[in-house]
This record gives sequence, C-alpha cells and structure tokens, in this order.
Amino acid sequence: MAVTKIYIYGFSGHGAVVADVARACGYGEVVFLDDSKFDGKNVLKFDPSLEKADVIVAIGDNKIRRILQERVKNAGFCVVNLIHPSAVVSSSAKIGEGAVVMPNAVINARSVIGEGAIINTGAIIEHDCEIGDFAHVSPNAALAGGVIVGQNTHVGIGSCVVQCIKIGADCVIGAGSVVVRDIAGGSVAYGNPAKVRRNLD
Repeated sequence: MAVTKIYIYGFSGHGAVVADVARACGYGEVVFLDDSKFDGKNVLKFDPSLEKADVIVAIGDNKIRRILQERVKNAGFCVVNLIHPSAVVSSSAKIGEGAVVMPNAVINARSVIGEGAIINTGAIIEHDCEIGDFAHVSPNAALAGGVIVGQNTHVGIGSCVVQCIKIGADCVIGAGSVVVRDIAGGSVAYGNPAKVRRNLD
C-alpha cells in the first residue's frame, strides 16, 4: 500500500487501537475525527467537505458505528477494512467494508465477516462462521466452526461458542461465557453454560 491518509472516526481508546492497526497496514497519515472531542488540530469534527480519503469508523457501540459508517459513505468517503499484519486470515474468508481485524486474530476458511464488524485482539473465528454486520467479537473469544452471529451482537471477552450455534441479532453475550445452545435475538446471555438472563427492549 502506498503511503496515504486515513481518517479514524472516533477519538477513544478503541480509536487509538484502530489507529495503530492503520499504521501497521501502511498508512502514513492518521487523522482523528470526533463529533464531541474535536480541537481543530489533533482531532477534527466530521464534515462532508473534508478532503476525501480512506476512513474507518472506530466506535465501540455497534449501532452507532453503523449510523456513522452510513454517514461517511453517503458523504463520498472510501470506507476500508483494516487487517493487522499479525492476524491470520484464510484466503477463502470474506471481510466486509469497514471491518477491523485486530492483532493476532484468526479467521479460518470460508468464514464471512460482515460490514463494520470488529474481530478483536486474539479472537478466533473458525471455519464457516458468519459474523453479522456491525457485530463485535471481543478479545480472546473463540467461535468454533459454523457459528452464526447476528448483526449488532456483542460477544464478550474470553467467551467460547461451540460449533454450529446461532446467536441472533442485537444480543449481548457476557464475558467468559460458554455458549452451547442457540441464543434468540435481542437477548442478554451469560454464564457457563450461557443462559438468557433478560431481553433487550
């Protein structure tokens, strides 16, 4: 990749990590955007009239990330995905635009990672998994083969999901959970084995 500029939309801890991934991918100029923390020098407020460049939305909240990604796309910016050089990604895997794959993550054969998804540090996505748009698989979570994770779902840090499980859209799987049964959409589930504790309204 030639040395180019990238906008990181989100000036937070997650944004700082994504910026490091961008630099590792060869971007020479990293410019932060934020709607509330801008100072006009180190952090700019998003404006459709900004010089067009690559952009990735680095917001941890899945639903807000979706909204902001749509905003920058509609404004004519080029939404890219970022894959850290230390990540292991199968040549048969598919990665959607705006997705970020953090250091030491593994994405194995025929898996599909949706738009705007986060595959965080050290996460393992085994063969034939489907990760929905704007989902987040947290650090050191491990998904066995054939797992389906719905859009906007958050799989907590250190969680394990056994093979061929389906987790619906808009779910939260608590940290360290062991998921051995399907989880319906809109659920909060945690524990070993993970059980649905409540529904999200």
